[in-house]
Amino acid sequence: MKRLIYMICLGTITGCGTYEKPSVLKNNLRAPAYPLVTIDPYTSAWSMTDRLYDQQVKHWTGKEFPLIGAIRVDEKVYRFMGVEEPPVIKIAAMSTEKAWTGVYQVKNPGEGWEKPDFDDALWIEGKAAFGTPGEENVNTPWQTPEIWVRRHIAIRDDYRGKKVFLRYSHDDTFELYLNGIKLVHTGYEWKKKVYLELPDSVVKSLKPGKTVIAAHCSNKEGGGLVDFGLYAEDEIGHYLSQTALQQNVDVQATQTHYTFECGRVELKLSFLAPLLMDRLDLLSRPVNYIYYDVRSLDGKKHDVQIYFEASPNWALNIPSQENTGEGYEKDRLLFLKTGSVKQKILGKRGDNIRIDWGHFFLCGEAHKSSGATGNPFQMRRDFAHVGKLLGNMTLKEDAALALAQSLGKIRSASGKIMLGYDDIYSIHYFSENLRPYWNRSGDKTIEEMFALADHEFEELRRRCTRFDYRLISDAWDAGGKKYAELCALAYRQAIAAHKLVESPNGELLFLSKENYSNGMMATVDVAYPSAPLFLQYNPELAKGMLNPIFYYSESGKWEKPFPAHDIGTYPWAKGQNYRGDMPVEEAGNMLILTTAIAAVEGNADYARRHWDVLTLWVKYLLKNGLDPDNQLCTDDFAGHLEHNANLSVKAILAIACYGKLAGMLGKNDLEEKYRAEARRMAGQWMKMANDGDHFRLTFDQSESWSQKYNLAWDKLLKLNIFPEDVIRKELAYYLAKQNTYGVPLDSRHSYTKADWTVWSASLSDDPETFQKLINPLHRFMNETTDRVPMSDWHNTNTKRIVGFRARSVVGGYYIKLLGSQLKDK
Repeated sequence: MKRLIYMICLGTITGCGTYEKPSVLKNNLRAPAYPLVTIDPYTSAWSMTDRLYDQQVKHWTGKEFPLIGAIRVDEKVYRFMGVEEPPVIKIAAMSTEKAWTGVYQVKNPGEGWEKPDFDDALWIEGKAAFGTPGEENVNTPWQTPEIWVRRHIAIRDDYRGKKVFLRYSHDDTFELYLNGIKLVHTGYEWKKKVYLELPDSVVKSLKPGKTVIAAHCSNKEGGGLVDFGLYAEDEIGHYLSQTALQQNVDVQATQTHYTFECGRVELKLSFLAPLLMDRLDLLSRPVNYIYYDVRSLDGKKHDVQIYFEASPNWALNIPSQENTGEGYEKDRLLFLKTGSVKQKILGKRGDNIRIDWGHFFLCGEAHKSSGATGNPFQMRRDFAHVGKLLGNMTLKEDAALALAQSLGKIRSASGKIMLGYDDIYSIHYFSENLRPYWNRSGDKTIEEMFALADHEFEELRRRCTRFDYRLISDAWDAGGKKYAELCALAYRQAIAAHKLVESPNGELLFLSKENYSNGMMATVDVAYPSAPLFLQYNPELAKGMLNPIFYYSESGKWEKPFPAHDIGTYPWAKGQNYRGDMPVEEAGNMLILTTAIAAVEGNADYARRHWDVLTLWVKYLLKNGLDPDNQLCTDDFAGHLEHNANLSVKAILAIACYGKLAGMLGKNDLEEKYRAEARRMAGQWMKMANDGDHFRLTFDQSESWSQKYNLAWDKLLKLNIFPEDVIRKELAYYLAKQNTYGVPLDSRHSYTKADWTVWSASLSDDPETFQKLINPLHRFMNETTDRVPMSDWHNTNTKRIVGFRARSVVGGYYIKLLGSQLKDK
């Protein structure tokens, strides 16, 4: 585990390479989204704008995880993080905030359906929202082309003279009436949580008594959704309207650094996730830091206080769930926690969901902090007026959490808070619920984890800063500055898309979630592209990615002669959930990754433990791998293919890998047999795939082509199965086909996969060729208009992603760095 390269990473920082680097290696990439809090697939928060204060902090799914920060300088308040939304009274909230019931029809109800006095007594009653599976908070399924919905609202107060807002979500064409007055009429479009201020003439219709909102929506294709609510402006004042001035942002591997000008002081704010892979207990500790340094800009002393506020959303799937918040002191720390009332542990599985069991925590040193739970506007008022929180921390429903720290009258000062999550149980694994790795024996508490995090902060800050420098420095040496910047941005995203637990038989399980693709867990063809990062820094984690698949086959729960695609939908491991199989893909992936682990460790002990099932899989590839039948590969979004040339490369190299493993285990006859068979198959492949100046997408389609990214392992593992001419020919063709934002995946579409682009680029030993292929990928991340955590599936001729976000496969960027490490082995 304590590999030489990692010891170097944590040692003294020195320059590398043949040129001198600056003492600070700043990341100049404008990230599509900036990682802030990265613990696991559920506790994950990002800034999806250039400036930290221009939008709410969000979960990677795009749902709001409000986290607000403000600093008070000489009694003037500057907001540096999040936004202060208009304070409103919920006259009749949307379903995402509070459950509501309406009536609906799916056939045209006739003339006058929008009028308040229309007789809807025979309409069907249903709970909002109305829509298709997978849309936000759908409680009443809507599968027909059209739907009509009416909501009766009891008005108790007089809202004349006040600002009143309609808020609505729809997908697709939508019209809405309030008391028979048309307010919304859209074309073919879909929007979420639109605010619409009502004109005075409409507000006057909101007299005490009954009000009716009526909506009609048409769904042409894809998702459908109807939800709406009514709000009025609250008289509570705004206290965080003045923003700081953001000067700088810098994403490093374990930290994101911001610099702000706040009146006459400078604020340096850093988000730290101590994801150092040589300490698995630390890697799984569910605590991140926000630390800050304040200094005077004019040399004078200034009176400074700082404020952090979190929403209950952090512990809820949707904001409308019942929740409570409270605070307490323990071990010289001040804890604020929030969670759902129902606490159905491991009660949900799926992709676009967030955790709603366990508790989210804000934490600070008790003697430096004041805390409160309750109405956020009242807490902001207290901070703005006196620089501290005057409320209490008793148990409250639907309460925000807030911490304030007073720095005094200073020229410079520092401080920190901590954020964390106790999920109690993390994974349902074949009939057993597993605790998180940090509490695998069930003998630790979350308070102990915060106390340990507090004690280790200074050491971890130093270690992480050294590691961040070394990572960019090493990646820079391997592939240039732009490559290094991509690697730094990928680091936390790749790790936090996993959950670390221990299996009932004591094996490490490092379980990926297929974020924003289908939510499946421990997917083999997600582990395959993700693995280079973990092979680079701790092969035990790479084993943890493969262990559940080996167990699934070896236990007899999976009986086919090739590996499963997955073990379930996160966080439930109940068996493969994918419809269909990827026989050649997954068999090849498991054999190649097992060999990569052996190459990194210098022994094949891990392969020895699983030799029988590896033998079963390689025999399947011998029979079926050279010319695959009609099946999916990891690029399943592109559809089935027969005679897939790149998939054949994978099978051939996997057979060679088995031979390499056999040789490492002293099985010399097997090594000779399987290496010879792989070379024979490679010779056939070159004849079958040859298309003049390149090799085909499929053996039977002339003038087709594809990236042969699987060839990367021939070079990395020193298998020497395919001649160098194959790689040279392919690389030259990729450069000729390159668009503004990269090389297309193949001849069928203009889109590409970012991870595979890096793998294809890594085939080149020429730095200039490598960077020619990497620079368009960097350009896309820097210019894309889709502000989400890095997508691995994007267009090469526009600034738009196609799909996927926040996935672990960006760990594949590290294949070039891994190649530099393996070169000398």
